[in-house]
Amino acid sequence: MLKTFRKAFQIEDIRKKIIYTFLMLIVVRIGSQLPTPGVDPTYIQNFFANQTGEAFNFFNAFTGGSFERMSVFALSITPYITSSIIMQLLTIAIPKLEEMQKEGADGRKKIATITRYVTVVLALIQSTAMAVGFGRQGLLVEYNFVNAAVVVIALTAGSAFLMWIGERITEKGVGNGISIVLLINILSRVPSDLTRLYEQFMKGKSLAKAGLAGVIILAIIIFLVVFVIILQDGERRIAVQYSQKIQGRKSFGGRSSNIPLKVNTAGVIPVIFASSLMQTPIIIASFLGKGNGTGIGSEILRGLNSENWCNPDQLKYSWGLLVYILLTVFFAYFYTSITFNPLEIANNMKKSGGFIPGIRPGKPTVDYLTKILNKIIFIGVCGLILVQIVPFFFNGVFNASVSFGGTSLIIIVGVVLETIKQIESQMLVRNYKGFLNN
Repeated sequence: MLKTFRKAFQIEDIRKKIIYTFLMLIVVRIGSQLPTPGVDPTYIQNFFANQTGEAFNFFNAFTGGSFERMSVFALSITPYITSSIIMQLLTIAIPKLEEMQKEGADGRKKIATITRYVTVVLALIQSTAMAVGFGRQGLLVEYNFVNAAVVVIALTAGSAFLMWIGERITEKGVGNGISIVLLINILSRVPSDLTRLYEQFMKGKSLAKAGLAGVIILAIIIFLVVFVIILQDGERRIAVQYSQKIQGRKSFGGRSSNIPLKVNTAGVIPVIFASSLMQTPIIIASFLGKGNGTGIGSEILRGLNSENWCNPDQLKYSWGLLVYILLTVFFAYFYTSITFNPLEIANNMKKSGGFIPGIRPGKPTVDYLTKILNKIIFIGVCGLILVQIVPFFFNGVFNASVSFGGTSLIIIVGVVLETIKQIESQMLVRNYKGFLNN
């Protein structure tokens, strides 16, 4: 990785892109420190101090601590992420959007424009819910229409501005801008999490105990990072052979290729979907100032709260972990089914004169691809669940609560690997251009 960046800095145009990306990320971190007008900063700090679950901690990690400080970037790019996911799902369900997607660059621009409008609407809804829900409980210095409107406008504008920064990074910088903004937000929380682990397991302990705790923590982090790298890069390649065609005295085709199927076909989407679905009732209950009672509703909320999972003193609430696993499996198969179509792949191969050796074209090819895909999805989702369960286990047994859990690790590793690949591809294209110019 360091070798790639060193070579990239030796190329002027790529160096400018990297510097541009770095400067835009500085703007992001500065904006995360700017307080929202009319907000009482002590309220949200006390709110987090009284939280026992990670419903809001998960959201706070994605915002890089902006939510905890209630800055103008408190919503971060979560409305854009939600909007993008909604548009992906609607593209499958609405024929008009599907036609746009197939129109090429012009169609994708139209979908991107719609995604921006949906992002602003979602940001407006979320900021209104926060201004009203938290405002009634003391978030605003003075709860009235003007102050609430100022908060809504500031938070919505902050989210829209971050979306603009992400798009500018994609256009003039390196990598996917939205993903990189999300990455820097998550990484900004890592130092404080490591400090918390140090104070909890190492500070004030004997040298031997502190050293052993440090080695165990480091080993777990390294294991998870390496495992996620393997999970992200792993793929199953299905060999494809193209039949040879003869036209006149020339022959065409006869080449071999492959269909690369990633082991983690759905990426981090199943984890985000499952986590969001589990935490939404907790967040709504917090907005309404409820959830701390003794009724069945409160018991359900405690089961949905990941803070109570794997806790030896409260094992009855670990049913929520089983629900979480089932939701992750469901969303892994569901999301893959709408993004990868074996029938379309089989038809395209048939039109191009391609076939999988030993498998007849048509329905047998579709059945074969579906069978392989189902196995790969199962392996990938098992990997995702393992990465997620390890932090839950240590949090429940040892109370080692940190923000960079399984979801954050998958995002960090995935974005870093993808950015490095894009830098390498830009270097490769430049080398090709230099070769052709010579």
